[in-house]
Amino acid sequence: MKNKLTLLLLTITFIGFAQTRQDSIQLDPQKQINAAQRILSGNSGKAVTVGAYGEMLYNQPEGDNGELDVQRLVLLFGYRFNDQIQFVTEVEFEHVEEVFIEQAFVNYNVADNVNLRGGLMLVPMGLINEFHEPTTFNGTERPAVDNAIVPTTWRELGIGVNGRFDNISLGYQAYIFNGFKSTESDGEGGVNGFLKGSNGLRSGRQKAIQSTVDSPTFSAKLDYYGLPGLRLGLSGYFGQTQAEDDVEDLDGANVGISMVGFDARYAYQRFTARGQFIYASLSDTDDYNSLTGRDLGSALMGWYVEGAFNLLPMMNKQKLFAFARYEQYDTHASTAGSLQRNDAYNRTDITTGLSYHITPGVVLKGDYQLRDNALSGGDVKNRLNFGIGVWF
Repeated sequence: MKNKLTLLLLTITFIGFAQTRQDSIQLDPQKQINAAQRILSGNSGKAVTVGAYGEMLYNQPEGDNGELDVQRLVLLFGYRFNDQIQFVTEVEFEHVEEVFIEQAFVNYNVADNVNLRGGLMLVPMGLINEFHEPTTFNGTERPAVDNAIVPTTWRELGIGVNGRFDNISLGYQAYIFNGFKSTESDGEGGVNGFLKGSNGLRSGRQKAIQSTVDSPTFSAKLDYYGLPGLRLGLSGYFGQTQAEDDVEDLDGANVGISMVGFDARYAYQRFTARGQFIYASLSDTDDYNSLTGRDLGSALMGWYVEGAFNLLPMMNKQKLFAFARYEQYDTHASTAGSLQRNDAYNRTDITTGLSYHITPGVVLKGDYQLRDNALSGGDVKNRLNFGIGVWF
């Protein structure tokens, strides 16, 4: 009995010391940090830090059966080797049955404003790719711009540097990554292409799964937080896609990518707003489409604006945000050669709903989406969504 009691006390003590601090979950954009940043900053004096976030959703397209899904559950683990070196990893379970490693990197703090980082990391582009924990954004589903254009969750293997200069209110990141996978042999004398018109670059994410490496890509982001309540981001990504050895010398096997993004977040008392713009220019898409039979556009573009208002008094710990978001995104913003633009890929979503934060780290969500595209007679079903999100 004594041994069991000792084991129970040790377990409780470990859990108490291992959790990241609850008060680090912030809605203020200038103080907001993501899951990996909480692990890195919240384990002072601890060897091991653990946490998690997850989403359970209900989606009801108009006229169709609804779908219930544990969309994702992500387990967070951090280990502090010493005051300078830490390891962070995120293990993601999607739809209960699929398992991925979302991040796994070593962070080496070499100076007050300089961290070296290497491993599997998020590409710093836009808002949601780095801040996709369910309590950090409105809407049951992530914005479609961050699905079809960015594309979230975008992570690759790489190495680089990051830090903050608080005296000038500027954060920076700069990394070298492996790139999107574009082509491989189909084993029958032809070539498979992973990039396509409907979702742009999304299917080319390698996710560190035996990733093909042909040439490195460069990614960087600057964050400015010098004005009260406002946070601005400017990001860029440049390089070539990756092709397997047996096809990389063929015309069109690789595609050049130049992507830039601008994002903004603002909060004042009970009002919050955010928005972002992403544009990607792709080269050699005519040769790529001829080689693979795909319909990849030569430019991708997307943007959205969102406003939200807390319906509860400011002194309340609970918050109830009513929000509306307008987004437009086109994976055929431009096409090259003989490829004709497909208006079905020029899409518009209007999302409005509620986000009820019953405590920091737990949110209940409900929204309705009006969805459309530029194709005459195009049939895009509106959708009703509900969800529960947690993060600790």
